[in-house]
Amino acid sequence: MKRIAQTIRLRPEHRREYLELHSAVWPGVEAALHRAHIRNYSIFLHGDALFAYFEYHGEDFAADMAALEADPETQEWWKLTDPCQEPWPDRGDSRQWTELTEIWHLSPPGDDTTA
Repeated sequence: MKRIAQTIRLRPEHRREYLELHSAVWPGVEAALHRAHIRNYSIFLHGDALFAYFEYHGEDFAADMAALEADPETQEWWKLTDPCQEPWPDRGDSRQWTELTEIWHLSPPGDDTTA
């Protein structure tokens, strides 16, 4: 399992629209995320900063993300959500969100593995 954390800015003028969209995410978008082996996905908001966390439970992250990006319903969803977001200037080659580096993880009790 791979843990992913990401951040992006929310454009203040699109705040209401973005929150409304995420109050009822399309079932087809959720299904595409499940097909891409994404689990435990959450998006948090602090001021105008969005923070996302999800867990990837597949075997080929690049292939699953490519399939997700090719999904027609997900593409339509992004046409609505992308204008609400403002990527950080240092996002590198990511499509929208900046991936964060994990620096620490609390393992379950008795688990000797580290992050």
